[in-house]
Amino acid sequence: MIYIFVSLFHLSSAAVTLNCSPQDDFDLPVFMTSGDFTIGGMFPLHYRVELPPTDYIKRPLAAQCRGFDPRAFRWALSMKLAVEEINNRKDLLSNHTLSYRIFDSCSTPVTAQKAILAVLNGGDVVQSSMCSGAGPLLGLIGESGSSQSIVLSRTVQPFQIPMVSISYFSTCSCLSNRKQFPTFFRVVPNDDYQVKAIAQLLKRFGWTWIGMVTEDHDYGRFALQGLKREIENTNICLAYHEMIPKDYTQERVLKILKVMKESTAKVVVVFSVEGEFYPFLREFVTQNITGIQWIASEAWVTASMLAETYPFLDGTIGFAIRQGHIPGLQNYLKTVTPERYPSNLQVQELWEALYGCSPSTTSLNSHLPSCTGKETLRQEHSAYMNTSSPRVAYNVYKAVYAFAHSLHNLVHCKPGNGPFENCSCANLNNVFPWQLQNYLEDVSFSIAGENVKFDNNGDSVPYYDLINWQRHTSGDIQFVKVGLYDGAQHSGRELVIEDFSWETLTCVFSQVPVSVCNNNCAPGFRTAARRGQPLCCFDCVPCESGKISNQTDCMPCPEDYWSNANGTVCVPKVVEFLSHDAMGITLTVIAVVGAFLTVTVLLIFLYNRGTPIVRVNNSELSFFILLSLTLCFLCALVFIGEPTSWSCMLRHTAFSITFSLCISCILGKTLVVLAAFTATRPGNNIMKWLGPSQQRIIIFCCTLVQVIICTAWLTISPPFPYRNTKYTQSKIILDCSVGSDLAFWCVLGYIGLLACVCFFLAFLARKLPGNFNEAKYITFSMLIFCAVWLAFVPAYVSQPGKFTTAVEIFAILASSFGLLLCLFAPKCYIILLKPEKNTKQHLMGKVIK
Repeated sequence: MIYIFVSLFHLSSAAVTLNCSPQDDFDLPVFMTSGDFTIGGMFPLHYRVELPPTDYIKRPLAAQCRGFDPRAFRWALSMKLAVEEINNRKDLLSNHTLSYRIFDSCSTPVTAQKAILAVLNGGDVVQSSMCSGAGPLLGLIGESGSSQSIVLSRTVQPFQIPMVSISYFSTCSCLSNRKQFPTFFRVVPNDDYQVKAIAQLLKRFGWTWIGMVTEDHDYGRFALQGLKREIENTNICLAYHEMIPKDYTQERVLKILKVMKESTAKVVVVFSVEGEFYPFLREFVTQNITGIQWIASEAWVTASMLAETYPFLDGTIGFAIRQGHIPGLQNYLKTVTPERYPSNLQVQELWEALYGCSPSTTSLNSHLPSCTGKETLRQEHSAYMNTSSPRVAYNVYKAVYAFAHSLHNLVHCKPGNGPFENCSCANLNNVFPWQLQNYLEDVSFSIAGENVKFDNNGDSVPYYDLINWQRHTSGDIQFVKVGLYDGAQHSGRELVIEDFSWETLTCVFSQVPVSVCNNNCAPGFRTAARRGQPLCCFDCVPCESGKISNQTDCMPCPEDYWSNANGTVCVPKVVEFLSHDAMGITLTVIAVVGAFLTVTVLLIFLYNRGTPIVRVNNSELSFFILLSLTLCFLCALVFIGEPTSWSCMLRHTAFSITFSLCISCILGKTLVVLAAFTATRPGNNIMKWLGPSQQRIIIFCCTLVQVIICTAWLTISPPFPYRNTKYTQSKIILDCSVGSDLAFWCVLGYIGLLACVCFFLAFLARKLPGNFNEAKYITFSMLIFCAVWLAFVPAYVSQPGKFTTAVEIFAILASSFGLLLCLFAPKCYIILLKPEKNTKQHLMGKVIK
């Protein structure tokens, strides 16, 4: 490419050399006219290039463009039509004409670079017109590919050639960088919006495991970066990314296809121009890869040639640039024939592509049959004649009008109100591209109902049509609009998908295709990431107890709820308290039986109250003991059932007062027994201090202390119902909180103190004479009482729940039965079974001896 650098050097040295002449032959424009203002056009009229072999000994031959593209030729004619249309208008650029030069870039950066140099160094440039003037072109319509546009901008910038360009199909987000591409504009949306649209499309259909194939150019690289950025914080993962090599080799492509075949990703996003994707698909056909849902970029989503050649692409979905309307385009296309343009090689190639014949004897394809060049263009030549919904051609049309409106504003500038230095206007005889750019930045006009303008980065308003490839029963493939993406809408409302059924014959799949690395976890399971793999690939592990899953993560149940056995739903926790279940009924029966036995003993004693066995040691105390024991048995019933505020306060107070009354009575009886035997000694009159009144006072005072403690307890910090959800997570323990631990242990401690005093006194009197020494039985009863309550303490503090309540009831009942049996069973035995011993002589027999 020596001629490129020589030519560029020649440009840079224009200030020294007055005569400019090209150093090599350049390809002539495909179409060109003359006028007041000239704009260039760059179109990929061929979609591949054959590079000649190079031995680095002699000068290489020129690259040969191959594969004529009728669709791109239609784009070029759209520019030609727009210029002619503008020149015929009276309200736009009146008294001035717009001209054009249209070149072929062959869809590759190398030939695009050569073409831009041809635009600047055209053979008709005479003497120093280019070297010292404004240049032959004011602006450029092009290029289609992002890589070509990047090459064009970077070719002219180092030499400070201010070439203003408006691209009709270059979408790479990199071109929005105003520092690198200050003169670049485009009427097609930035790819940043396309990857956002694709990311939203993937979310909408639940495609979380995708593959990506891109071309090995900036267009593909920046699209990959953009899509990765959009899916970074989502549940969408990239299974693989492969690049179609610049230098096409079958070996490399087969490796890519092997990756696609072995991958579980069934959705593949492709960012590639049609020309580079076509040979890739040719190899794809041979690999028997099925079940792929293709997502197309705007570069090939409306490629008729691909749709007609490869039926396995049916069902492809992707975002296309906005369609528009170009009036008179179809009739205009029919006017371009070999008969009208006999020396135009591209028109001849068009005829060869459409009819398979050569209208000229000088054609490169001499093996083709000859034809007249007068053949009628028919509707079946859809790649060229399909003008029902132009998209790229419409963008070309808009770009030409953007230049025209900008030039119109430039021409109608009023001196003194201009945008340049000293409010001046541009010299119409020598307009510079940078002056045109100033107007282009502020241009705003309407065309076909669309408002066209550029933002600060030279981008246009982002808008896409969502296209689905649908093959009808007739066999024709159609690009059906099934939705849209409007980047001007609020976040979350940009993507609109119309109702279309995957079950119809228009799609390859009978239902929405599934593309996930793992199916969602079953209810009750959560995802667990696999080491070294994307987040979309995971294992399913059961949720912990107390949590349920939403198929991705486990969520804890509310405080009063617990997970069911499958971990799928939160159910109310089991509320545990000592209810009327088997245990509660058993304890109730025992308490009632105990109370019944106590009442029975009381009745027996009342019936036999005149007998010596009853009257011994103050029968009144016996009646008090029996009455308090009855209350002790009955107070156990208060512990059974759901705790309430009243039952909680009544439980411990009733229990403590009744037991204090009972132990106080036993203490009084113990004192009487001890005093009775001590009073038999000469000179001892202690019995006068333990008469019935004094005994009542002792009982009252001892019980009053407990009443005072309980009153203070209920006043300061009374017991209350308590829902314990912390101790056992799977259930709620409904229990009575004592309120004040100090008060509770004071109550128990006082009862224990009375029992210890009673035990001590009874122990002292255990060996006193008499056939019926009641002190022995009081000693045993207090021993049992203390043993029961000492065993109760560790059981009570061990854990909360109904079993602790049951232990407390058991302690009450056990100690009550202990007192009842030890104190009254021997007397009942004598009353009922040995009445002959129920005499004063027998009871005092040992004393008499």
